Order: sequence, then C-alpha cells, then structure tokens
Amino acid sequence: MVSTELKRIQRLRAIYKSRKPEFLRYDWDKYFRLERQETWRRPRGIDNKTRLHLKGFPKLVSSGYIKPKEIRYRHPSGLEAVYVRSINDLDKIPADKRKSVIAILSGNIGLKKKAEIIKKASEYGIRVANGGA
Repeated sequence: MVSTELKRIQRLRAIYKSRKPEFLRYDWDKYFRLERQETWRRPRGIDNKTRLHLKGFPKLVSSGYIKPKEIRYRHPSGLEAVYVRSINDLDKIPADKRKSVIAILSGNIGLKKKAEIIKKASEYGIRVANGGA
C-alpha cells in the first residue's frame, strides 16, 4: 500500500512541477548583475509588463501555483521529511509511520552523534537522506 501511495505522490509531483513555470527575476537576461541573482524579486515598477500580467512576459508568482497539501513539503522521493537533531526525535516517530518517513539530519550534528542516529534509524527501518559521509 505504501508503494502505491508513493507512486501516486511522485506522479502528482511531476504533474505539478511541469505546470509551474520557472520564476525568474524580470530582466535577468539583460544585465549581468541580475543574472547572478537567480532569486525571484517582485516587479514593482509603474510600467513593468510582468507586474501588469501582459501576454508574452514572464509569469508572476501567485498562490495559484501552490501544490496540494498532500504533496507539499515532501522529499523528492515522495516520502514525508522529518528533521532530526537527536535520537529522541527518532523515538517520537510512530511505529506505523516509519516506512513512509525519511529522516533529514540537522547540519550541526557531529560525526559521533550522526553515526548513532543512523544506527538507530536502521534499527527502526527509517531511511536517512543525508546520512552518507
């Protein structure tokens, strides 16, 4: 059952990803200083064509492109992401949800603690996304 649910979620993610345009900053291709800034900035100019939603210009970021709740904030594998800072965080995951969860280790965990968490996660059958050294 879990695998069919994962396949369905991955299919939904692919569909919604193909529908959403790549939101680029207005005039990013004209100026080198903007080309380096690949982050989105809302166009605020009085005559800006993107802000006015004119045809032929880049799409404006809006809430209409949001994904459904069941696929939002998931790992690319389709599993639900759980952030782990200590072994106690693994214990808080219910036993019935452990197959549908992937653990993401916090970046400020040391090597010794990380090894303990990975060992405990393998005992519970929880996958770890960034556990490799």
